[in-house]
Amino acid sequence: MTRDTRERTVAELASHVGGHVMGDGNILIKGIASVESAGAGEIAFVEDGKLLENERESRASCLIVPEGAQVQAACFIEVKRPKLAFALIAELLHPSKRREPMIHPTATVAESANLDLTVSIGAQVEIGERSSVGAGTEIHAGAVIGEGVSIGRDCVIHPNVVLYDNVTLGDRVILHAGVIVGADGFGYVPDENNVRHKFPQIGTVVIEDDVEIGACTCIDRGALGRTRIGRATKIDNLVQIAHNVDIGERVVIAAQTGISGSTVIEDDVVIGGQVGFGDHARVQSGAIIGSKAGILPGKIVRPGVWWGIPVQPLNEYKRLNAHMNHLPQMREEIKELREAIKRLQERIEKEE
Repeated sequence: MTRDTRERTVAELASHVGGHVMGDGNILIKGIASVESAGAGEIAFVEDGKLLENERESRASCLIVPEGAQVQAACFIEVKRPKLAFALIAELLHPSKRREPMIHPTATVAESANLDLTVSIGAQVEIGERSSVGAGTEIHAGAVIGEGVSIGRDCVIHPNVVLYDNVTLGDRVILHAGVIVGADGFGYVPDENNVRHKFPQIGTVVIEDDVEIGACTCIDRGALGRTRIGRATKIDNLVQIAHNVDIGERVVIAAQTGISGSTVIEDDVVIGGQVGFGDHARVQSGAIIGSKAGILPGKIVRPGVWWGIPVQPLNEYKRLNAHMNHLPQMREEIKELREAIKRLQERIEKEE
C-alpha cells in the first residue's frame, strides 16, 4: 500500500496534537524522520535524555519535545507525550493512499457475493458465495475469501490472506500477508484405542472494528461458539489464537505468542512476545505479561506486571531470579559447610 505525502505548517501540526509552538510556526513540514537523520522540511521527536542530547546536532526543521524541556532548536513543539504526537503527525503527513475501485480481470467473484462499488479487488483473489465486502475495502493479490464471509468498510486485506467460511470482520480491519482466519481448532477426542476423533469445529470468528493483525498469524474458529478479537486490539506477527478464545478491546499481543483454547483476555491487557497460555486461562483487565512467560491452564492473572514460568508477580519473579543467580555461590558454600561438619565430626569422634 503506497502512501501520499502532504505538507503542513508547524502551527497546523501543533494544533493537530494540542501542542505549543516555540519559533516560526509558518515553516513547512513535508515529512518525518528520526532526530539523527532528519533534514530540512522534516520533523522529529525527542523524548528521553539521550535523544535530547542528539537534538543539538539535529538538522530537522522542527522537533517535538516534552513540555518544559531545555532544547536549543530554533523551532519546536512542546507536548505532553512526544512519541504519540509524532505518530499522529505521521498519520497526517503520510496518509495511506487508497487504491482506485476495481476488480482485477483474474479475480474470481461468486455471483451471489455482494461487493460495494468502491472496493478494490487484486489479481487472483477469490471471493465465495454469499460473501459481502464493504465500501472502500481493499483485497490484495492472492487473498481467498470463503463463503458467507462478512467484511466491513475500509478494511485492508493484504496478499495471501485466507478467510474461511462464515467469519466476520468489522470496519477498518487490517490483515497483513498470510493471516489465516477461521481454520479448524485443534480439538480431538480419543476412543478406547487412543484413536483421536475430531471434535466438531463448526463455530466462527468475529474480528471487531479497528483491529490490526500481523503477518502469518492464525486465528482458529470456535468449536461450537465463536473466537472473538475485540475492538482496537493489535496483534503482532506469528501469533496463534486457538478456538473459543475471547480477546477484549485495546489488547496488545507481541509476536510468537500462543493462546490455547477458551482462554479469556480482558480489555487493555499487554502481552509480550513468546508468551504461552494453557487452556481456560483468564487475564484480567490491566495485566501486563512479560515476554516468554508461561500461564498454566485455568490460571487467573490479575492486574499488575507478571513474568516467568509459571507466571508470577514481577517482584516475586525478580526475587526468585536473584536467588537463582546466587546458586553457584551457594553450592560452593554448602560444599565448604559439609567439609567443616565432616572435620568437626571427626574431631568429636577422636575426643570420645
